[in-house]
Amino acid sequence: MFSFKKAGPVEWLVVGLGNPGPKYEWTRHNVGFLVVDELAERASLPVQKLKYKALTNTTVIGGQSVLLMKPTTYMNLSGESVGQAARFYKIPPERVLVISDDVALPQGKLRIRRSGSAGGHNGLKNIIAHLGTDQFPRLKVGVGGKPYPDSDMADWVLGKFTGQDKAAMEQAIAKAADAVACLLEHGIDQAMAKFN
Repeated sequence: MFSFKKAGPVEWLVVGLGNPGPKYEWTRHNVGFLVVDELAERASLPVQKLKYKALTNTTVIGGQSVLLMKPTTYMNLSGESVGQAARFYKIPPERVLVISDDVALPQGKLRIRRSGSAGGHNGLKNIIAHLGTDQFPRLKVGVGGKPYPDSDMADWVLGKFTGQDKAAMEQAIAKAADAVACLLEHGIDQAMAKFN
C-alpha cells in the first residue's frame, strides 16, 4: 500500500484536521492530524514543510502521488489552507480527502463518505465554503459523544485521550491510515465496504 518511490505531480490532497501546537496534541479534535502523522510515519517522512498555511509533504500512497496536509490555521479556518493547495495543484474536490473527528460516532469507529454536509463540524464547514462544494470525500473517526448532556462540547473535543481511551484511539488511527491507503489504491466504494 505504501511506496517509497519519489512522488510525481500531486494527484490527491489528504488533509488531516486539527489545531497546531503542543497544547492540542492527542485531543479529540486532533484526530485528523494524528492520522496524517501515522501516514507520514509509515512513509518515513516528516510533515513539516510550511506551504499553503499547512505543514505538508508529498509521498506515494496506494500508487497515488499525495500531498499530506495539516493546516496550521486552527480548525475553524482549515478551508483557507485546503482551498489554496487545491487551486495551486488544480485538484478537483473529489480528490480532496479530509480526515476529521466525529462526536456522533462511537470512539474508534470509522465512516467514509463520498460527500455530505459539515454535520456541525466547523473545520468541514470552512472547507466546504472555500471549495465551494460539499462534494469531497471524507474519513470521519469517531471520538464518542460528550459523557454528560450538559457538559460543554468545546471542552469535550479539546480534551485529551488518556489511558485506555488513548490505546483504543491508537488502534483506530492505524486503521484509519489503512482506510486512506485502501481508498487511494482501490477507490472509495471498496474502502467504504471494508471500513464503514
